[in-house]
Amino acid sequence: MMSSAYLITITILAIVLVIVGVTLFKWHAFISLSVASLLLGIAAGLPITKIATDYEQGVGGILSSLLGILALGTILGKMMSESGAGVQISTFFTRAFGERNLPWATFFAGLIISIPVFFEVGLVILLPLVIAIQKTTKKNLLLIAIPMIAALSISHGIVPPHPGAMTAIGIFHADVGQVLLYSLIVTLLTGIIGGPLFAYYISKRVKPETEPNVVAANVSATTYPSTGVSFFTILLPIILMVGTVIVPFVPMPPWLANLLNFIGHPLIALLISVFAAYYLLGIRQGISRKMINKLTGDSLAPLASIMMIIGAGGAFKQILISSGVGDAIADVAAQWQLSPLVMAFVVAGLIRVATGSATVALTTAAGIVDPIVVHMTGVNLPLLVIATGAGSLMLSHVNDAGFWLVKEYLGLSVKQTFKTWTVLETLLSFAAFFVAMIMDAFV
Repeated sequence: MMSSAYLITITILAIVLVIVGVTLFKWHAFISLSVASLLLGIAAGLPITKIATDYEQGVGGILSSLLGILALGTILGKMMSESGAGVQISTFFTRAFGERNLPWATFFAGLIISIPVFFEVGLVILLPLVIAIQKTTKKNLLLIAIPMIAALSISHGIVPPHPGAMTAIGIFHADVGQVLLYSLIVTLLTGIIGGPLFAYYISKRVKPETEPNVVAANVSATTYPSTGVSFFTILLPIILMVGTVIVPFVPMPPWLANLLNFIGHPLIALLISVFAAYYLLGIRQGISRKMINKLTGDSLAPLASIMMIIGAGGAFKQILISSGVGDAIADVAAQWQLSPLVMAFVVAGLIRVATGSATVALTTAAGIVDPIVVHMTGVNLPLLVIATGAGSLMLSHVNDAGFWLVKEYLGLSVKQTFKTWTVLETLLSFAAFFVAMIMDAFV
């Protein structure tokens, strides 16, 4: 058995290798992550055959859940941009909020959409609109994108029915209704700090190095769709996914519940929405079937590099987990004398930094803290869930698929991604924790 100190040390060195490989050696991120994963597995004493299978399992695990979603979301985004629907919606928001208040517009749009959907789904749905708004207003993309990303991220981390929050609720036996109420308050206050306020600050200091090439804001249609049709198309996957949220709470025949759960699955909802976009934004707007087929192919081509990077990030995360780094951090943290909320936050944060997975961090931290609090009185369990979720957002970096997703989608360099995404996630993490601690003093 490797010592905890040794495992933590080699993990830090592996992370440094990824950063040095990309920035100094100019390796592609896929190569850098792959090399670091293999060397980490060897240094951790994993059998060579297990390193290979862990690599495959990590790649397959992350891409199995993201590949279809990102592909369909990108096609939908391409149809939004090429038809002019993105321009219509961006014009609506620009007129409704004014250019000075656009960060607040994208923040509240992200906040509303984030409740029923995963972070990645919300990102690929909203990004075409953000790019269209940026093209219209000529403002720094980060000023408009950061508030939306902040809303999606904090909601995904602490608000039920997202899987991480629901897992922690089950482990701690907390009340779902109370967690939902408290988390919405924390999300709103925290999102304002990490969203519009941080966006105003960082957009004056960082400008994306390249133009986002995943969803280009070009227009091929001869006429623009109406604003209503544009909004309907972009909101259709959200409308379909909301059905899965209401199923547990509304009495209905089993066949209807099964149908809503089926069409509300992110993959199916996006597939239905893509076909709706093909007609409403394509054929109906004078775009030929041949051009629609070409646009689909064009939209998928830039995803190859992103998928390779995300897959390698998943492999890195899997080898980190198999090496026992999470358990090593848990062993060290269990010896600390901290209050339950503080311990849950710190443990979740450390495991997130080590493994790159918010879900692993949240569930592992909850499993460590639960035996400690089960015999304690006066512990606010809903806020304990939120504190654990807040910790799981901390310091996202190269072993997190979200890091590379945001980097590629916003046209950032690795250094710029650290300055924006990593800082944003850490700001959201600590802000949510402090809000939870303040609420704990009064409720």
